Amino acid sequence: MRQHDLKPGCGRRGCLRKIWPRLAFALIAFAAFVFLNNTSLLAPERSGRPILLAHRGIAQRFDSAGVANDTCTASRILPPTHGYLENTIASMRASFEAGADIVELDVHPATDGQFAVFHDWTLDCRTEAHGVTRAQSMSFLKTLDIGYGYTADGGKTYPFRGQGVGQMPSLAEALQTFPDHSFLINVKSNDPDEGQKLASFLSALPPERQARLMVYGGDRPIAALRALVPGLKAMSRASLKECLLRYIAYGWTKINNKYGYINERGEEVISPCFDYAANFVANGLARNIYKDFLGITSKQRTQAKLDGNYSAFGDMAKSLLYNGWNFFTMGFVERQAERYNNY
Repeated sequence: MRQHDLKPGCGRRGCLRKIWPRLAFALIAFAAFVFLNNTSLLAPERSGRPILLAHRGIAQRFDSAGVANDTCTASRILPPTHGYLENTIASMRASFEAGADIVELDVHPATDGQFAVFHDWTLDCRTEAHGVTRAQSMSFLKTLDIGYGYTADGGKTYPFRGQGVGQMPSLAEALQTFPDHSFLINVKSNDPDEGQKLASFLSALPPERQARLMVYGGDRPIAALRALVPGLKAMSRASLKECLLRYIAYGWTKINNKYGYINERGEEVISPCFDYAANFVANGLARNIYKDFLGITSKQRTQAKLDGNYSAFGDMAKSLLYNGWNFFTMGFVERQAERYNNY
């Protein structure tokens, strides 16, 4: 800045002394606005109870130390405290009876057009068979013992061997058995053809049944599914990332009520975009708590916050601001892989 550019009576240091306080005040005011607009300290306690999600129904817990994508978790279970196996009709029924509002399940397309409810990409870990799950017919999968590979003592004993024969259900069987219950369906691949097959199956369901279903998984099958079944609650890493980035950028300001606002009753409302995102975050947060659903105390069931994060479905949009980056860096979005045998 040249001397003759300065205002009369304003030296270089004098002008800077006037500018910096104003700039500092503006920054402090902005920081205060962000904090007051998003802090949970000023939010009223939410009434009611959190929506509870049972991940794979009631599952056997396992030692998660050192688990990788190809780890056989059935071979490292903890000493069983119940007799249920994940992704079975009995497990789902027990979950609903214990208070679960939603059951998460995993699906693979079988060679005969049905969808098998089973987690692992291959059969080798939990059953006596070998090979890729989706390379089999549902009739063959029904003959397998899904409790065959479970052991808590390094292979000395197999407490569920022989008890899981015929217990792998189809998706149609699960939905028919629990017609009035909600499910979160996990697509285990990133193949768009799988999204098209699932869309064909779900499109045949009445609208009231579709309304109780949500689907999440790889970007490509979910994109295909959303295009073919408009209105279905479907989530992928790409769709949630887009949603969360918009929220982190400006949605939290509530300037545009499409992304979050306070209604006339003083309640915080979020758009379907953020509602779906909250649902997915809730699934990740709830995974480690509800895996052994019967072991949850009544106090834990009514607890609406987990380490400061809301676990209830469709909860406050402000929680997404704090959880947005953890959502991607801490594994709350399940990474799709061909040998994905962990979560």
